[in-house]
Amino acid sequence: MKVLLLKDPKDKDSGPDPYIKELGSYSLEATLIPVLSFEFTSLDSLFEKLSHPECYGGLVFTSPRALEAIKICLKEKSKKEAWSKSLKQMWNIKPTYVVGKATASLVEEIGLVPEGEKAGNAEKLAEYICSREKPNSSALLFPCGALKREVLPTALREKGIPLESLTVYQTAQHPDLQESLSSYFSQQGVPASVVFFSPSGVKFCLQHIQKLSGDLIDQVKLAAIGPSTAEALRGAGVTVSCTAGSPTPQELAAAIHTALHPHNCCGPP
Repeated sequence: MKVLLLKDPKDKDSGPDPYIKELGSYSLEATLIPVLSFEFTSLDSLFEKLSHPECYGGLVFTSPRALEAIKICLKEKSKKEAWSKSLKQMWNIKPTYVVGKATASLVEEIGLVPEGEKAGNAEKLAEYICSREKPNSSALLFPCGALKREVLPTALREKGIPLESLTVYQTAQHPDLQESLSSYFSQQGVPASVVFFSPSGVKFCLQHIQKLSGDLIDQVKLAAIGPSTAEALRGAGVTVSCTAGSPTPQELAAAIHTALHPHNCCGPP
């Protein structure tokens, strides 16, 4: 059975994408189609703020792209030296809150220690932060995308925990998206399941998927990586067959397997 994953390939050149590998353990043949393209902005402002850890109570990351923005800053020799010599150590005295393992591993790559990665989504991370931070303390710095949801900022604001957001990337539709989708459907046919990895993915892909699937769309299991993506799908008027318990390859593969085989959900063969 075929599964279409609406996401970018894994950045590192270390073997197959973990989602493809995990779905393969359930004998599901997965294909990736990149949905989004990103443009980084305000990088000078970002590094200026990172240069003053004494002004902040810690960092918050809910997206791997925000860490990519920092990595771009650190490509400059002088900034890399400043980060390695003192800034990294100063930030490590403070908490770095993250959603999910992918973001956590990128935090580790720049030398910081992530906290809260098991939260898995913004709602749960907000609860975790609120349990650890005191009201009216120093602001947490939150590098984020232009399309960020307001769940986390709102939850922290309600508890009186200051958060300073800085938009460091813009999200747009991948230039090859329509062509890639058309090509997949003409070569592979209609998949058993389509997985959406972000509300932006729903916005850019759902109508194309519905059109290309035609009358078979009702047989396609639409899956979401997390609650905000599931909410976006429901908001577009479609049924969500399954949502990953947490945003990991293992949880997603298990959820899709169960949705496709409701009477036989005992793990990989």
